[in-house]
Amino acid sequence: MADVASETITVAVVAATFLVAGLVKGVTGMGLPTVAMGVLGSVLSPLAAAALLLVPSFVTNVWQLAAGPRLRPLAVRLWPMMAAIVVGTLAGSAVLARGDARLTTAGLGAALVLYAVYTLAARQPRVPPRHERWLSPAVGFATGVVTGGTGVFVMPAVPYLQALDLEKDDLVQALGLSFTLSTLALGAGLAAHDAVRPADLALSALAVAPALAGMAAGQLIRRRISPGTFRRWFLVCLMLLGLDMTVRAFP
Repeated sequence: MADVASETITVAVVAATFLVAGLVKGVTGMGLPTVAMGVLGSVLSPLAAAALLLVPSFVTNVWQLAAGPRLRPLAVRLWPMMAAIVVGTLAGSAVLARGDARLTTAGLGAALVLYAVYTLAARQPRVPPRHERWLSPAVGFATGVVTGGTGVFVMPAVPYLQALDLEKDDLVQALGLSFTLSTLALGAGLAAHDAVRPADLALSALAVAPALAGMAAGQLIRRRISPGTFRRWFLVCLMLLGLDMTVRAFP
């Protein structure tokens, strides 16, 4: 009976986590893996939490990617970054597979907080088009290494894509493209290290429904807010997620 009660609580926590994570993702275009890793990391190992996010993360990212208006031009523009994300994630996945991502997670959280605070207080940085040729693959590889080490797809891809001055819907679709490839590469990297259990994938599949429900609600909210409000809440969510990651890394 105790085991059944424990499993029921675990399923309830996972469902609630992905409902909230999907809501954040629907509003801001990001945050599902960060919220999931932050909450589930308090009750599960980082490796188990990363395995649980694979299926709902992939499904919601494909939905986000397909819902945007300009996939082809974005893919043509950003393919060097996307290719480098895959290479970096495969290279960095050994860190997460070893099961100790505390320091890298704390560092990632601190970087998110600093970026969000700076951007809220100062002008939004811009990347001149002439620098994209060399900067995109560098940012992509760094993002991949961080993804492989922490299970979180945010840094430095999110601030870089925002610095490209994309329109709101283009930014959300570009994030969907980046996160979809990151999820696939993370799953492949963990599988290559025998770090994904069938039981984790089964529970991960059950998390798809609450994640999609939360994301649908979040998208409705996003359609009703202005670009300026969207940007502010985007950065506030980034800061809060970073604080949560930093605090949880040192219980």
